[in-house]
Amino acid sequence: MKMSRVIALFATLAFATALMAEQAAPQAQGGQAGGAQIGLGQRAELTPAEREAQARQRYEQDLAAPNPIPVPDTVWMEELTYLGVRDGMKAGKTVALIFAAGMEENGPYLALGKHQYQVRMTGEVIARKLGNALIAPIITLESGNPDDKFLSWGSTYITEETFRSILRDMVRSLKSQGFKNIFMMGDSGSNAAGLAAVSQELTEKWKGNPGVYHIREYYDWNSVRKFITDSGIPEKLRSDGIHDEYSATALLMAHDPKLVNFDARVKAGRATINGVNLVPKEKTIEFGKKIANFRADKTVEAIERVLGAKPKI
Repeated sequence: MKMSRVIALFATLAFATALMAEQAAPQAQGGQAGGAQIGLGQRAELTPAEREAQARQRYEQDLAAPNPIPVPDTVWMEELTYLGVRDGMKAGKTVALIFAAGMEENGPYLALGKHQYQVRMTGEVIARKLGNALIAPIITLESGNPDDKFLSWGSTYITEETFRSILRDMVRSLKSQGFKNIFMMGDSGSNAAGLAAVSQELTEKWKGNPGVYHIREYYDWNSVRKFITDSGIPEKLRSDGIHDEYSATALLMAHDPKLVNFDARVKAGRATINGVNLVPKEKTIEFGKKIANFRADKTVEAIERVLGAKPKI
């Protein structure tokens, strides 16, 4: 009985050894060539050339694939599928818009994301007036000092170096997709230096193919303030002594009155800004839309001047 158990044990060991040798054989024969069988259910890593060939094949398949659904009526890339952006570009939407916003203290009534919501209002109008533009994801943080020990609550900054790196990589991504003109705009003053520097850097590097431009006219608050006073709104600028003014409040109300805490301000008797009454709500919302259109018109005029002056490639 003992002898039969020993024989069975040796037979099991011999079978396991033979199986391991059989599995190892393909690796010895196939080596490390891309895609070669190197073991049970395993393949060697592809070479860079093979990976590129696979990526090209997938890209060409996607380029030719029919879109199974209609493209929604939106100018925001983040609201589209990748086929929606592709089809928009095929239809002539080869202008990309990049907006830089911020997250900072805006007085005791306005949401910290004021600049982002202003971009939502004005960017939508700008892209639709142009007719050939799509909007890239908003850069939600602005450059500043993240180490400021007296930083106001909720304010969030990135360094100027980080801001420029993000901006540069976004533009490179849009270039890789085939956008022919890329326009950058800042909704906060601290964005201007980085936008101008990256625009100049990439213009010199790429020689205008694609064109990369900083549109300063987008951030022209002096003209907005003049538009407000010329419209008969008696704002006493900075009279409330807070980081807020009628133009910003009206724009945010046109997006969503909750962003300026409208109902709570009415209840507390604080529904004014710099001497201008925000009640009735509908009137302020309507004027906020007019401000968005005013800013959009100035921006579109500047963009069209650039496109008109650009040599055809």
